[in-house]
Amino acid sequence: MTSLFNEAPAGVATHQLRSHSALQSLIAGLVLAVALLSAVGVAAPTAHADADDNGNFPGALSSRGITFGSRQAATVAGHAVCDELDRGMQASDVANEVITQTNLDGYHAGFFVGVSIAAFCPRHSQ
Repeated sequence: MTSLFNEAPAGVATHQLRSHSALQSLIAGLVLAVALLSAVGVAAPTAHADADDNGNFPGALSSRGITFGSRQAATVAGHAVCDELDRGMQASDVANEVITQTNLDGYHAGFFVGVSIAAFCPRHSQ
């Protein structure tokens, strides 16, 4: 498994604490489904935007308190989500990886994955 946040693990922030449990994994999967539905509406205009012109992607993240050190770091992490999905991972597993590698809780990790899919790899939306 590769690291989603090779370039910016400290750049992702939220005030939520994380705990590792089976319940959290289940919740992350459920939240991911909800986040995917809401993210399509939030980030759909950027679905075909390139990495240098991803105007709504950082805004969608910051609207939920998900911050990165730079727009480029956010874009790199968003594309890393797509790379993991391209390798055959399930979106819920990618969200769990985000939880493990950052301080995001299940809701925010699911939202991040959903917005990344909508912005950079809508082929993975279901």
